[in-house]
Amino acid sequence: MLLCTARSLPVASPRATVRLGVQDMEGTGPETGGQVFDPIGLSKIASSETLAWYRAAELKHGRIAMAAVTGWAWVSSGGPLFPGYISVEQGITFESLGRDGYAAWDATPENGKAQILGIVGLLEILGESAIKPHYMAGGTPGKIPLLWDPLGFTAKLSSEVLAEKRVSELKNGRLAMIGVMSLVSAHFIPNSVPLLP
Repeated sequence: MLLCTARSLPVASPRATVRLGVQDMEGTGPETGGQVFDPIGLSKIASSETLAWYRAAELKHGRIAMAAVTGWAWVSSGGPLFPGYISVEQGITFESLGRDGYAAWDATPENGKAQILGIVGLLEILGESAIKPHYMAGGTPGKIPLLWDPLGFTAKLSSEVLAEKRVSELKNGRLAMIGVMSLVSAHFIPNSVPLLP
């Protein structure tokens, strides 16, 4: 567990300058009146390094939420499940886990949970250490060389189109975070979210 502590992660050089200010951040649009969405004023008390960290966290959580909403929709709508065993020794198949995500997590063997959490931790460490320059030292928040566009689909895009796609990802991630919270609420509190069973 020591590998996942903050002390084990690389630290940005104190000599590096960060040029990110709230006025320079992507994500403004007609939805927010042309302003950066900051309803509780965090940008007024945060340094530019902290703003970069906030944005990187927002992008990361948005990406996870987009995957969660997609997975939730796939499984709950009857999409096919993985064939085979999740644990041969215990006789647990992927299909036997069912379509309820919380019950499936409870039924997943402890070794499987450890593997999932280990991969997530490894991706986090690799993502934080592979970014050059780091987003807190002037790099682009959310740009992870190991995971961002490994097939080079965006290499031919102009900088304007690429900026538009980054803003789309940010806004879709924000919507997905709201969506996944709606799905969780509907799961635990019946009839709490209109139009969801």
